[in-house]
Amino acid sequence: MSAFDAYLPRQRERVDAALAAYFPADTPHPHRLVEAVRYSLLGGGKRIRPIVLLAACEAVGGDTARALPFACAVEMIHAYSLIHDDLPSMDDDDLRRGRPTSHVVFGEGLAILAGDALLSEAFHLLARTAERDPRPRRALRAMNEIAEAAGIHGMVGGQAADIAAQGSGTDLAMVEFIHVRKTGALLLAAVRAGALLGGAHAPTLKALTRYGERLGLVFQIADDILGAEAPASLTGKETGRDDILNKATFPAVIGLPAAKQRARELLEQALAALNRFDAQADPLRDIVRFVVGRACAP
Repeated sequence: MSAFDAYLPRQRERVDAALAAYFPADTPHPHRLVEAVRYSLLGGGKRIRPIVLLAACEAVGGDTARALPFACAVEMIHAYSLIHDDLPSMDDDDLRRGRPTSHVVFGEGLAILAGDALLSEAFHLLARTAERDPRPRRALRAMNEIAEAAGIHGMVGGQAADIAAQGSGTDLAMVEFIHVRKTGALLLAAVRAGALLGGAHAPTLKALTRYGERLGLVFQIADDILGAEAPASLTGKETGRDDILNKATFPAVIGLPAAKQRARELLEQALAALNRFDAQADPLRDIVRFVVGRACAP
């Protein structure tokens, strides 16, 4: 077993425990809403985004205990986006992580409210954590990175472009535009927020930004590849769903072999961006290898 084989589940368990504590089942709030939030938030997942944030903090010698609430907030934002992405008015998916999607279980109205609640609680958590941070300017910068990545210039804008591109002939530039925003922006923000919280200086932050840009893009390319050819037992989603919806993906535009080659190129670029770092950055190296390896296994 490699060090990463132990690292990933250990960090996942750490994030899961913190997320469960933020949304206890025993709560004075409307029970069914909390149940819907917990169903999507605690229903599995690789937790790559929060783990990336913690790993970036580690890479610059930071205290990951202080970064953990930020990592959880990023995962809350990601979970809200998945709930809304699965809605009948979006991708109309019935399966997520091998289970029925939120709107299938709880109805469309409550699923929308669960997503709204997760987004609101994420920023409530960020605000109160930043307020208590002994270095509030760094914490506020990290919060701003996450907010911008989640909004019109990032994830939401990318989703809008994705909807607009469905069913219309698109090119590689548009696919990359969508991927960089819809998926890449939040992953890049996780890297930069973790680095900022860890005390990264400008040259270090610049190098980690290069890494985060490559990771963000290759993550979605790998997801495109898996969506095209991997069984539902691996992805938790219907195989070929992107083709059914005429989604703008790398395999659809350039084909699977070229998409896999692009993923390998981005892997090498991400690793090269970490050349200045020592073994503390090994989890970041292993994460991007893991992402590409799942989709481009020999």
